[in-house]
Amino acid sequence: MVTGASRGIGRAIAVRFARAGARVAGCSRGTRADGFLDDLTDEERSRCLQGICDVRLLGDVQRFRDQVLGGLGTPDIVVNNAGIVARQSILTLSLETWNDVLASNLTGTFLVTQAFLPAMQSRRGGRIINLSSIGGRTGTPMLSAYCAAKHGVVGLTRALAEELRNDGITVNAICPGSVDTDMLKQGMPGGLPKMTSDEVACVALFLATDAPPALTGACMDVFG
Repeated sequence: MVTGASRGIGRAIAVRFARAGARVAGCSRGTRADGFLDDLTDEERSRCLQGICDVRLLGDVQRFRDQVLGGLGTPDIVVNNAGIVARQSILTLSLETWNDVLASNLTGTFLVTQAFLPAMQSRRGGRIINLSSIGGRTGTPMLSAYCAAKHGVVGLTRALAEELRNDGITVNAICPGSVDTDMLKQGMPGGLPKMTSDEVACVALFLATDAPPALTGACMDVFG
């Protein structure tokens, strides 16, 4: 299950997982929730599912959870990727924008994890992969809300890794640097990408498949 699967890193992860043989449920809050399906073969598409879900909204998250559980069953892997960025001085940043950035990046990760966790716990296994950022490691001027949210994702990842250790569920985060996405163009105008979305997707695939169970609570820096 991949949130924010219509574009950028989320789309690349959904596509790479599907091409590796997974049944993928992807969602986004816009009308292009089927974006990742457009990149698949007919056979790959036949075992995947797409939906509309605004991860900031509890009702949306619960409806999408029910759609996934009913259509594909309990996910082995939950990828919390959805998020937004706002480039603004702290002096002009409105409370509405601050709350929106934290809701999309951090609260959404909490809501989605909480929604799918009981089913994963009942099966006593699974992997949760959270997308943080280089902004979750360092500070960037004009991106205070985004950095605060992504630092929060790192902290949430580490806490959940300890909380879920005895359930056989690993929780790890990926912290990408500058990736060739629309978000980079919005958050860092003129910034030069150092990697593609698919390169980040390769790290997600490793965490989903080849990473040992002992690897949990890690925040993998992928700075390019």
